[in-house]
Amino acid sequence: MQLTLEFGGGLELLCDSKKIHNVNIEQQNGEAKLIMKDLLSWVRTNLIKERPEMFMKGDTVRPGVLVLVNDCDWELSGQLDTSLEEKDVVVFISTLHGG
Repeated sequence: MQLTLEFGGGLELLCDSKKIHNVNIEQQNGEAKLIMKDLLSWVRTNLIKERPEMFMKGDTVRPGVLVLVNDCDWELSGQLDTSLEEKDVVVFISTLHGG
């Protein structure tokens, strides 16, 4: 499944300072749908190069990380259970900044 992942608000620093990643993710165990929980696990394993604790806490993103799926807040679409489709754009933005 082709997805575009974007990282902002400092989260790009965890991914070799690259903001936009065009990725191809294979579904696990032949499942028909990819959900956000699966994507977050894939991101932690394949994209986060350092300090994964700054991006994730347990199976989800840390508090203070805004997640948008096709410009819609994932809290409106089911959070970890949000289904992803081909060519979706998922944006992760940290709302916590140093001063």
